[in-house]
Amino acid sequence: MRLFRKSPLKRDKVAALLSVLGPVDGKRCLDLGSDNGVVSLLLRRQGGSWASGDLTPETVDAIRGLVGEDVHLVTGDKLPFPDREFDTVVVADMIEHVERETAFAGELARVLKPSGRLVVNTPHARNTLLRRLRLRLGQTDEKHGHLRPGYTRESLGTLLRPWFEIRESKTYTKAFSETVDTVMQFGLERLGKKGSKKGVVVTGGDLNKHARIFALYSAIFPIVWAFSRLDALLPWNDGYRLLLVAAKKDS
Repeated sequence: MRLFRKSPLKRDKVAALLSVLGPVDGKRCLDLGSDNGVVSLLLRRQGGSWASGDLTPETVDAIRGLVGEDVHLVTGDKLPFPDREFDTVVVADMIEHVERETAFAGELARVLKPSGRLVVNTPHARNTLLRRLRLRLGQTDEKHGHLRPGYTRESLGTLLRPWFEIRESKTYTKAFSETVDTVMQFGLERLGKKGSKKGVVVTGGDLNKHARIFALYSAIFPIVWAFSRLDALLPWNDGYRLLLVAAKKDS
């Protein structure tokens, strides 16, 4: 949570997810791909009964440390849940990490009830100058655990359409926020933080280990935050993150 409060991208991601989540009180819900658990925690605070899942033991342990029970390791593209268990499924930066994306999309449909709500957050595939800079700095898709660079509205819609009706899609996080993330990723690499199947995951233990550096970053965070808010100057530009909402087909 300390890191979340000092991360413009994570705060923007949670705000974007909550803006399309819909009502969850009294519903059974699933979040996938929360990494360090903050997204899982904040989603559970919206109400409902939640399960969580991720792809590595490190992320599962981190999520469990924040939310406690009902956290599961996802192996490959198989989801460890019964058919039609969930009213809502939120996939927060996981689909680009899964090898067999079509099989995974089918699994999302399998565990959702008819007309159940699916929310997918993923990188927006764009060949921009900033992306090329990140690649030159070594911030490759492979280092982030990405098996593909993300999706466009069209490619993600095509993937999901056999099982889902697409209701809404939008992008967020513009060049200023993405620049902040580029600098933060560079700093994490300099600290020796290694990538994994889920990319570079920062946990509470990492913050304790580098407490002085985090304190310094906290001191300059108001400047970082103000810089990231300059995204508002780019209202017509597509963002670097893609958010899609769909409903499972009844048949």
